Amino acid sequence: MLASRTGRISLLFVAVALACLGVADIAVTTQNPWAELQRLMSGFLTPDFTAVDDLGTAFLRTLSYAFTGVALGAVAGFFLSLVFNSRVVRTFCAFIRAIHEIFWALIFLQCFGIHPLSGVLAIAIPFAGIFAKVYSEIIEESDPLSARVLPWGTGRLARYCFTRIPEAWPHLRTYTAYRLECGLRSSAVLGFIGLPTLGFYLESAFSQGYYSQVGALLILFYLLIATMRFWLRPRLIPVYVLGAPFFLGDGLPIMWGNVTRFFTEDIVPRPLREGEGWEGLQPWLMDILTTEALPGIWNTLILTQIALVATGILALLAFPLISPHFFGPKRRTGGHLLLVIARSTPEYMLAYILLQIWGPSMLPAVVALALHNGGIIGHLIGRMSGEIPMRPNAPVGINRYAYEVVPRVYPPFLAFLFYRWEIIMRETAILGILGITTLGFYVEGAIQEIRLDRAMVLILITALLNIGVDALSRRIRAYLRLKTRPTCEA
Repeated sequence: MLASRTGRISLLFVAVALACLGVADIAVTTQNPWAELQRLMSGFLTPDFTAVDDLGTAFLRTLSYAFTGVALGAVAGFFLSLVFNSRVVRTFCAFIRAIHEIFWALIFLQCFGIHPLSGVLAIAIPFAGIFAKVYSEIIEESDPLSARVLPWGTGRLARYCFTRIPEAWPHLRTYTAYRLECGLRSSAVLGFIGLPTLGFYLESAFSQGYYSQVGALLILFYLLIATMRFWLRPRLIPVYVLGAPFFLGDGLPIMWGNVTRFFTEDIVPRPLREGEGWEGLQPWLMDILTTEALPGIWNTLILTQIALVATGILALLAFPLISPHFFGPKRRTGGHLLLVIARSTPEYMLAYILLQIWGPSMLPAVVALALHNGGIIGHLIGRMSGEIPMRPNAPVGINRYAYEVVPRVYPPFLAFLFYRWEIIMRETAILGILGITTLGFYVEGAIQEIRLDRAMVLILITALLNIGVDALSRRIRAYLRLKTRPTCEA
């Protein structure tokens, strides 16, 4: 019964993606994409590590923004997790994590300008919402028996610190390290909108055709992510966190008058600001809805559903690369390398590169989203598949894949895929800044035209859309009783 539900839901999502594919803008619009790809690959093979004068500064700033933002987000998320059972707190956390870091950065750039505070807060705020949700789940799943030995009247914070936190500490530490990797990717991407991180130098090198510099920057970024387990030692983390704010740079001075004007004038809807009253608000909102929000929502949903199914297909094809049931240690090393590159490259960065090669359409976004998220899920499922015991007479090759391994990893595969659904939606919306007509396209246009009130309405719509998809994903996972562990029965 449960297997038939899983099959029906899977076929439904594939059918929806195929229908979306029929109306999507999928095309290669450049005259000679292969020549551009060849030049890019040549840059990878001949990286120039000496050409970028500020290479060290780019990586130092990227690390500093990530450590500072993630540290603030982790601290705020921890305290929010203590009261996460409150519906108000859960709603607040769902809202702030539904807005992408780049949207937060675009908001703060209007307040603080090109200043480190813009980038740090852009990472810290959504990460606080994510940390609060995950920390609360980890802590609640820890053994509650140890809390019963404390004296009656012991405060909630003391109970957490002396009983629940020590029990959950290994999981909390592992998840925090993973979020730091996410923070590094977010920090790098913030450079594409003007902050002095890796993305700024990558975009500059790419726009000038310096592909050897592009190759050097990307290779160093991959090495930074791949070697985290060596340099991210627990005893060094306090040193990194305390030192990071001193390497953020100065930036332009904050004009506090701009901050005041942003909240009192810029984001106030134009009809209210110009004295038209509430009567003028409805036609103003309807204009935004019909000319920008609905087209943006339509394209965001289409691109999300295509990318979601493409992610699933790619993950199912990729996980055998690192599974001991299919390859030996040497070949698995190559598979690990490919998946590290796929999951370490931010979707925004990859979509930007592919747009230069293939031209503006949904195709670069679909491939970027599928490669990144497929690499993450493929890595998780590949590791899980190693826990599945094989009977002595188990088939080999394609039969082992189709009849032995995939049926057992399919439920956790779907669980991870539906978990990534909301994340893919967030990334789809933000890719509009690159010229794809999702919601981010209209947000960027409103900001460029200094119509910040319209931009805020569109960002709120994006957040509500993400919250809706997240809620639907949770319901589907509950309906299918999906768990993130493989089925080990033969």
